[in-house]
Amino acid sequence: MAEFWAEWGALAYVAAAIWAFFEGETFVLVASAAGAATGIVDPWILMIAVWIGSYAGDQTWFTLGRKLGPAALRRWPKAEPQVARANMLLEKYGTLFVLTFRFLYGVRNFASAAMGIAGMCPKRFAFLNFFAAGIWAGTFVTAGWFLGALLGPDRLLYGLGGIAATVIAVVILRRTVFRRRAPAGAA
Repeated sequence: MAEFWAEWGALAYVAAAIWAFFEGETFVLVASAAGAATGIVDPWILMIAVWIGSYAGDQTWFTLGRKLGPAALRRWPKAEPQVARANMLLEKYGTLFVLTFRFLYGVRNFASAAMGIAGMCPKRFAFLNFFAAGIWAGTFVTAGWFLGALLGPDRLLYGLGGIAATVIAVVILRRTVFRRRAPAGAA
């Protein structure tokens, strides 16, 4: 990551914004940790870049959900359960959901579109989304920065590799457990 920043310079922040447009927690954590360990990444510029990218991405998905709505769900029926889950969370938690959906694994990509489909006021969403993107950016840049400072440049690669291996193991375990439970629940 440090080599990427050294080679790309300011364009690396643009890449971070583009990555955050779609997703980005892991990228932001690693970039921030690398910045703390090497001093090559400016955390303030990184935070602003991913804030803008995250905000723009969710505004785009919200607008697409609002404009395309049910027609998109008919075209991609596999997305329907995630959209239904996001709608349920929106109805139950309202503003709190808009401020925190980025932190829920597997919900972020569908939540903004679901809020558009549900007919949420565009101005309200834009206002809340702006603050939510800032909270998300600040949280992950800060977490990565502290991780990088704690581990230092020598142990950073091993620490991040261990975290990645743990996340992969949890995802595989969850998918395995849910697949085993699905037939029993369906019967």
